[in-house]
Amino acid sequence: MSDGVPAKRRMESKRKVRDLQSAGAQPKEGRCHSMTAGRNLKEQVRVHIRWMIRRDMPEVLQTERQSFEHAWSEEDFLRCLRQRNCIGMVAEIEENVVGFMIYELHKTKLHVLNFAVAPQYRRLGIGRQMIHKLIAKLSSHRRTRVTLAVRETNLPAQLFFRSMTFRAVKVLRGYYEDSGEDAFLMQYQLPNDTALSDDLDEIYDRVSSRDD
Repeated sequence: MSDGVPAKRRMESKRKVRDLQSAGAQPKEGRCHSMTAGRNLKEQVRVHIRWMIRRDMPEVLQTERQSFEHAWSEEDFLRCLRQRNCIGMVAEIEENVVGFMIYELHKTKLHVLNFAVAPQYRRLGIGRQMIHKLIAKLSSHRRTRVTLAVRETNLPAQLFFRSMTFRAVKVLRGYYEDSGEDAFLMQYQLPNDTALSDDLDEIYDRVSSRDD
């Protein structure tokens, strides 16, 4: 299903600007405010979380465009999902897709690329449930971490992920090509896994060389 090494590298370079847009750039309509810890757990809406399928794409694209100034196109989603290590999942309420997440499988971690909740369903705990679902896929014997990039000025996203026990482990200098802004590499790690893996910079080799 892979397009081959050169195409994959081009796609990774393109994705580098957009990496986890839901937590990586300034809100268009309160971006990532959907994921702030503002409501009591009793007020959370219960959602069904499942794998993304092709017929979900119109609703996923609508949420993407409502959420991000630099939105992914349908081809961006499909190109990503054609990669064998790239997974999509959605949250739905009464058969309506209200949120989505795109993440990559790596040897020792899961890396989130894109994550958003529809504006009308924000602040209802949907993003939190999706993160819990992702964390539940970790194993002390294999993948022990979840990583993602968050724009330096995106405080709501940083606070949300910190509330989910993610921690900033590195500054990625000049990560966002649209503004030259830095990003924080944030990480959730299983409590019993105390060692940082050697592949922390696996998908950040270009920007890492620019770090101070």
